[in-house]
Amino acid sequence: MKNIAYIGIGSNLGDRGANCKKAIGLLGELKETKVLAASSFYETEPVGRLKQGWFINAAVKLETTLPARELFTSLQRIEKQIGRQHSVKNAPRIIDLDLLFYNQEIINQAELRVPHPRLHSRRFVLTALNEIAAKKVHPELKLSTSQLLARLKDKKIVRKIGVK
Repeated sequence: MKNIAYIGIGSNLGDRGANCKKAIGLLGELKETKVLAASSFYETEPVGRLKQGWFINAAVKLETTLPARELFTSLQRIEKQIGRQHSVKNAPRIIDLDLLFYNQEIINQAELRVPHPRLHSRRFVLTALNEIAAKKVHPELKLSTSQLLARLKDKKIVRKIGVK
């Protein structure tokens, strides 16, 4: 069965753009998975209390036969392959891959929550996602990506810096 998944990508360590490009390439190499669309890259102000550098963020749309859990595990494997080391929450990172949506499924497991629990409140996620999926409806909130972006209170800076 073909599934549609949306992945958020971010990096604020090292060559941020190259890290994101590498992640997109590795996503396309996953078995029975194809990258259907990728957003432009955006330079974004960090979220959270930790003092850290700005991020490069993007979003991709995938077609995959992988079940959600297996896709999530593959995202973690790609993060590790690129060099991510998990430390404190919202710490600087070489790469971050978030499963934002998986079809219209709502998954609430210990390590896996879909839709991503904070995607609706983060400008850096919604701006990139809106570029490739403006009409995608959040299965819990029943609002499209463009509607969520229009209602957003987050005032963090997000600026387009180019295409992938």
